[in-house]
Amino acid sequence: MSRNRHITAPAGFSAAGVACGIKQSGLNDLAIVAADKDASAAIVTTRNQIVGAPIIWCREILPRGYGHVRAMVINSGNSNVCTGKAGFKDAQAMAAQTAGLIGTTLEKILVASTGIIGHRLPMENVRAGIAGAAGKLTAGKDSQAISAIMTTDTAEKFAVEKFKIGSKEVTIGGMVKGAGMIAPSMATMIAVITTDAAITPAVAHKALSAAVRTTFNAVTIDSDTSTSDIVALLAGGKAGNKTITAGSSDFKTFTAKLTKLCESLAHQMAADGEGAGKLVSITVKAARNDGEAEIAAKSIANSPLVKCAIHGADPNWGRIVMAIGKSAAKVDQDKLTVKIGGVSVFSRGMVRAFDAKQVSKHLAGKEVQIECNLGLGKGKFTALTCDLSAEYVSINADYHT
Repeated sequence: MSRNRHITAPAGFSAAGVACGIKQSGLNDLAIVAADKDASAAIVTTRNQIVGAPIIWCREILPRGYGHVRAMVINSGNSNVCTGKAGFKDAQAMAAQTAGLIGTTLEKILVASTGIIGHRLPMENVRAGIAGAAGKLTAGKDSQAISAIMTTDTAEKFAVEKFKIGSKEVTIGGMVKGAGMIAPSMATMIAVITTDAAITPAVAHKALSAAVRTTFNAVTIDSDTSTSDIVALLAGGKAGNKTITAGSSDFKTFTAKLTKLCESLAHQMAADGEGAGKLVSITVKAARNDGEAEIAAKSIANSPLVKCAIHGADPNWGRIVMAIGKSAAKVDQDKLTVKIGGVSVFSRGMVRAFDAKQVSKHLAGKEVQIECNLGLGKGKFTALTCDLSAEYVSINADYHT
């Protein structure tokens, strides 16, 4: 598959990205992803109680989280959050204009925005951008669409999965943006996933919800949950497979492949965290249940002290046990074991003799693994994060200005 085909890799989809002056940088800042016909659609959105007008719009047209849509229009550089009734009208206007240009109704258009909070969208620019993007919709220029949704991202993030359902080849393609204000409940992330699989909206939502839990919702860069998070799945049905039903073997195959794609996108986000130099995987095993494993893993992943130690390649295991102990998960220090890069550093209430230089060398690498065994049950969860650097502080100190 060409590098230029990911979001349009599935049959029946086109995309475009343009610069319309929302970003001061002059870079691409508005994208449209469209299906040839109405597609089964499912969304998962932020749990933050403060949400942008585009999130309100998407929830209004898909009140159960699923239905049918034709396209999604996305802008970066301005999140259209805390802009009141006028901001909602702006989001609705984006949907209406996009709908008119591709030949559908405004209720069939998802809207997403990312960027600064509290500013009205420059609608003259936005309208020009929508017109420009709609006129350039095609397959094979996906990079333009991805660049248009990026903010502080330093790299394009995309993935493709191909597999068989019955005798038919099915493709799933996806793109995501997100580097900061990233925490469980997704992130300052916008993800668009397309597939040519035949699947009903309700079943697509079931698959997406399952995939999100252990992938996008496992990522935490800075513990801040955004106002604008959305993951959208559009299924056009052109693969010609028998329609996927919940609980079937085809559903399990589709969900597994969707999860694999989301996992790739989530790893790319964590690796591109603002100021990040390292991708950090934190696995908690043998918790009382999966929920407590998740709580414990994210407590470690969100600890500034742990993240600073990782940045400095400091084998300070005490910060790890501190972070896991402060969590709401049940922890017994006499049953707890901790490994860094496969090396045991703490076991059953006591420090283990270990080669500090070996552990430091692991922490100095681009990928860091921490494993904690609680010794209490069968629960397991892996959280993804990155180190905390001076560059992160610099980026976020200057973000508004």
